[in-house]
Amino acid sequence: MFFFSCTLLAQDTLYYEKKIDSLYREDQFYFGFAYNVLQNKPSGVSQDGFSTGLHFGFLRDMPINTSRTFAVAAGVGLAYQAYNQNLLISDTDNNFTYTVIDRDISFKKNQFSFVNVDLPIEFRWRTSTPDSHKFFRLYSGFKLSYMLFNNSRFISNSGDIKINNNKQFNAFQYGVYLATGYNTWNFYAYYGFNTIFKSEAKFDGRPMELSTLNLGLQFYIL
Repeated sequence: MFFFSCTLLAQDTLYYEKKIDSLYREDQFYFGFAYNVLQNKPSGVSQDGFSTGLHFGFLRDMPINTSRTFAVAAGVGLAYQAYNQNLLISDTDNNFTYTVIDRDISFKKNQFSFVNVDLPIEFRWRTSTPDSHKFFRLYSGFKLSYMLFNNSRFISNSGDIKINNNKQFNAFQYGVYLATGYNTWNFYAYYGFNTIFKSEAKFDGRPMELSTLNLGLQFYIL
């Protein structure tokens, strides 16, 4: 062993070849939260506290130009929407009534909420490149939602009212939305085209025309 020798080769510099995918897609998981604003409220109806909206899902990206800065995307997701307000929903033998809670009545919570399956489709513009995932984006689209479950709750010291799956809520809802920003952080807005309740849900003898505007943030994860 002392008289045996061999030649060793060493490389001072390591070269890594970075592969660039020129046919990349921006397939993304998304997550967002928003403040829900009721539109077209009947006289006397007002919101109280923070009305929370949460949504998440997945979008499949389909570029439509060579540089892949324009695309369409379609996906599926889930959403939870809650509205804190002073509109009391009560039920007597499946006859629903909608009244404003008297100001003299003290209560802990009055809220209606629902869980939806969302089917978004959107048109996308972004400044993305094959080797960077940080870019400006402007995504606008249309969203169809189907209500899986709804719930209304009135909680007070004198008694509680809880109603599940009120059939006077609109099962199908639809509207347009916008998401714009840089990299992960994006401003999000959704405007509902149709009403939250069906025409048979009446307040003071007239159909309610409550609709929603959701404002918040949306995050995209590759």
